[in-house]
Amino acid sequence: MSPITESGHEISPGMRLVLAALKTQAQEIGRLIDASTAALADPEGLTGPDSDVFADIARHTVPRWHFAMLNDTERNAALSEALRRCIPPGAVVLDIGSGTGLLAMAAVRAGASRVYTCEENPLLAEIARQTVAEHGMSDVITVFNKRSTHLSVGRELDRPADVLISEIVDCGLIGEGLLPSVRDARERLLAPDGLMMPVSARIHGRLIRSDVIANLNRVGSAAGFDVSLMNAAATRGHFPVRLNTWPHEVLSEPQELVSFDLASGPLGPGSRRLSVPATADGEAQALVAWFEMDLGAGITLHNSPQNTTSHWMQALIPFEKPVPVTAGGRFEFELRWTDLLLTAS
Repeated sequence: MSPITESGHEISPGMRLVLAALKTQAQEIGRLIDASTAALADPEGLTGPDSDVFADIARHTVPRWHFAMLNDTERNAALSEALRRCIPPGAVVLDIGSGTGLLAMAAVRAGASRVYTCEENPLLAEIARQTVAEHGMSDVITVFNKRSTHLSVGRELDRPADVLISEIVDCGLIGEGLLPSVRDARERLLAPDGLMMPVSARIHGRLIRSDVIANLNRVGSAAGFDVSLMNAAATRGHFPVRLNTWPHEVLSEPQELVSFDLASGPLGPGSRRLSVPATADGEAQALVAWFEMDLGAGITLHNSPQNTTSHWMQALIPFEKPVPVTAGGRFEFELRWTDLLLTAS
């Protein structure tokens, strides 16, 4: 029997799932609050970054992909070279998403006279400050522990930036908030003739069929029981997969799905109707997508399936239901993007 609210109305199964999700989130927040409160009550237990308390907090608050990203030599070299070629001598630079401060320091090495960088994660912001200090750049680089949307010219920034760096991208380009961050910063924090990095980006994709990959985000039965209710917790929109590690069938050639002019385009949510020629018979279950970023000065970065050394995986954009396609025919669908998600139907 379903629970009854104080007003006497029965709570639907769907709403019970929503309430359970909220309770789960509150439970995790409460756990972190309890751990933090206990640590503050007994600061001697926090002997330093080697303590168990610190390790637990860091594990829950700093995404593990930061390590893979910092070890991506292709990414680091491409961004450093693009900064070297593009930053005018003496430029004022704004870097959105400090991380460890890597790009801010590379901007100074490239000739910037002043660098402002922002990071909303307090732990990462402090790591960036100390890393910058260890390299003797604290007098040139200022790290703000806040989102770029909370920065203002005349308050945090002495004047609009000459160069805006925003390499906050996930496997599907937009999942870390690249579009709204650039949209806002470009309008308020970048000089009218300022430079944007990356300059533009394109998302490419192709049709695939793979029960194995599809089953990374869906379930029907297990051991003879219907457990499909678990699909209520499936990822909505794109999610990362390393395509070459899973068996799959390719049903179309790569095709550009959408492009973004990061320097001057609108960068709002939108959609695009696409028609993709099928190259094989089968059931199209998803699009596998990847980005190509133009960093400027002829330098690009991409995470195509062929680039197996990139720390970025590919983005899987599942269709709600598999759609039969025939070699020589065309598959029509609508690609949609919000500020954070790619979906297709």
